[in-house]
Amino acid sequence: MFRPPCKKVGKWHCGRRRLFFARLNAGKAHRTAQTITGWDGGEGDDKHIGSDFVANLQYGWTLFVNPIDQKYHWGRAAIQVAFTIFVLTETWLVPIEGYLIDKFGPRIMISGSGVLVAIAWVINSVADSLFLLYLGAAIGGIGAGVIYGGSVGNALKWFPDRRGLAAGLTAAGFGAGSALTVIPIANMIQSSGYETAFLWFGLGQGIVVVLVALLLRAPQPGEVLAPAAPAVQQTRRDYTPSEVLAPLATWEFYKSPFFIMYLMFVMVGTGGLMATAQLAPIAKDFKIDVVPVSILGLTLPALQFALSIDRVLNGVTRPFFGWVSDHIGRENTMFIAFMLEGIGIYALLHFATDPLLFVILSGLVFFAWGEIYSLFPATCTDIYGRKFATTNYGMLYTAKGTAALLVPLGNVLASWTGSWTAVFVIAAILNIVAAVMALLVLRPMRQRAMA
Repeated sequence: MFRPPCKKVGKWHCGRRRLFFARLNAGKAHRTAQTITGWDGGEGDDKHIGSDFVANLQYGWTLFVNPIDQKYHWGRAAIQVAFTIFVLTETWLVPIEGYLIDKFGPRIMISGSGVLVAIAWVINSVADSLFLLYLGAAIGGIGAGVIYGGSVGNALKWFPDRRGLAAGLTAAGFGAGSALTVIPIANMIQSSGYETAFLWFGLGQGIVVVLVALLLRAPQPGEVLAPAAPAVQQTRRDYTPSEVLAPLATWEFYKSPFFIMYLMFVMVGTGGLMATAQLAPIAKDFKIDVVPVSILGLTLPALQFALSIDRVLNGVTRPFFGWVSDHIGRENTMFIAFMLEGIGIYALLHFATDPLLFVILSGLVFFAWGEIYSLFPATCTDIYGRKFATTNYGMLYTAKGTAALLVPLGNVLASWTGSWTAVFVIAAILNIVAAVMALLVLRPMRQRAMA
């Protein structure tokens, strides 16, 4: 538990400090899990509408925590275990789900998952025990994982010449969907209770996913031709998942492009999450959280301003950097984005005492972080082919779960050192090292593998 000694917090009174960090630790599991999964999603047109409507499973969860606790008094920490279960089932089962999607097609799998996400929230609406709450979270995570994995995989198969943009639009869809429903959900919770909101929004989003899934299909063999002269090098062969993983069982596993991508995904994911998950306590520690900041005529407290722009910039970055990578190459784009992230995190550490710079630099950090969900699926499919794209990227996507498990180490480090310096320095280093690896390790390795 993060509790710095009284001498580390300057003028803070010890009792006030203990109250603040008690509240901080009570909500830490939720904030970490929410940050972990705050930016994921669907694709363009009908390929992302279904994912938009399950965004509530992640973004909307925070609205239900306090009402559940007020009714049953289970404690926020116990309730937030449900969200952790959702994150893990939504992430770690994607390889299996991807295999089934590649085998049976997205229509059947995503339709079935629409039923699952409906069942999940119906269970939540009647859950009078933690077991039922956790069961609903697990079912919802399975359904959301299928919908996300199926949407991304289908986009990668349909648009080989705009693979980065397609994956980026898909990943941006998740947050866009929640923006349409968060306020109605909050209003229903206030007027009719959280149980009613769980029930009707659960049924509604499940029905929408099922109906939209009926429009989905994967391209038939030969229906989508590989670009004659693609701007980004692409393999002419389709690798099975077992072929992708085979080098990992040898002593030369480090020569596998998949291993290097997985390592880079974990590094960037962990580094970004360690920094972004601590924005609120950082702002409060530096006493700038309520200082008003004005940008382009809009004035908000610094922390609220920073948190308000994260969804926008982190959503925009996915199709933007995906589009850039379609033109200048994946590794070049990774170098630019990861380096920006590392510099932004390091600069945020040094200039966080200035409210305006805190808002601007936190925006830069958010902008340079979310592109991992467009660059890595596109790169994975470039190297290993389209036929098994959903399964192969699903295996790579488990790096998100690995990063999520490593993020709490940032809190341990902050507690051990008594400051945020080491957390931000390590986060910056992870991103900068990954940026260099993109050019010096991944690119030559990919070129040899595709020669």
